Amino acid sequence: MTLPVVVGVDGSESSLCAIDWAVGQAALHRLPLRLVHASLWERYEGPAAFTHSAEAAFEHRLVQEILNHATDRARENHPGVKIAGEIVPEDAQAALLREARRATAVVTGCRGRGPIAGALLGSVSRSLVMRAPCPVVVVRGIPRNPPGDRPIVVGVGDTAGSTVVVRFAFREAEARHCPLHVVRAWHRPAHRPPAHPLLVGSPAHEHEERAAALLDDALRDAEREHPGVPVHCVVAEGPAVDVLLAHAATADLLVLGSPRRHGPLRPPLNGVTQTVLRHTDCPVAVVPPRTTSM
Repeated sequence: MTLPVVVGVDGSESSLCAIDWAVGQAALHRLPLRLVHASLWERYEGPAAFTHSAEAAFEHRLVQEILNHATDRARENHPGVKIAGEIVPEDAQAALLREARRATAVVTGCRGRGPIAGALLGSVSRSLVMRAPCPVVVVRGIPRNPPGDRPIVVGVGDTAGSTVVVRFAFREAEARHCPLHVVRAWHRPAHRPPAHPLLVGSPAHEHEERAAALLDDALRDAEREHPGVPVHCVVAEGPAVDVLLAHAATADLLVLGSPRRHGPLRPPLNGVTQTVLRHTDCPVAVVPPRTTSM
């Protein structure tokens, strides 16, 4: 079964950028595209209300126009992509989380319509990043079409899911015929007991070597599977946010692992991911520990 790329549609400028990126992604991987607009009017008013309430009828026409415009825009950009659209009677967060269970990836803008439109990272995007079972792409900036002249950047952390994240990044780089920059930040511990006088070597060098070894472990299998992808490894001292943002400034896509734990109690979005999502100018793909291939 071929799972679609799903994109949330709400008529905002951010949503239009997400549509442009999502249809390009669907064309790149020869996948169908599914446009989803969540409307609580459909739930609370119901189809019968449209024949009795002028306000409900106007809202229904507006929602349909938003979806039609989104569909036309996607088809104009990539006429060969199979496109379907649907208005669902749910709030956006619930609708896209449900769609994520049968999607290759879910794509959103970084902010939406309504009272939270000015937020740096919308609540829907934040919830998807934390809870979706598939990769979530938050589109910031204006998508570059066609992609491929800039690298993909992937950040490698300490989690066991790093291998999954790296494999996702390799597949994207291979599809785009672009280089892959694999980035690992390291820092000196704030408090370290004094070294034994007979021990030789720089403590900083030890941390750098440990970071480089972690990159080697994360890359080993993916490099064998994708031998044609040019890889550039970066082991840099400094805060992870600063290192990632510096490399994302010239990237087509930044790939990160999902900052989550299993179980009913989930932590808030961690500082690195949240800050990167708020400040980078390129699309960010957040990949859960277990995911399907794009």
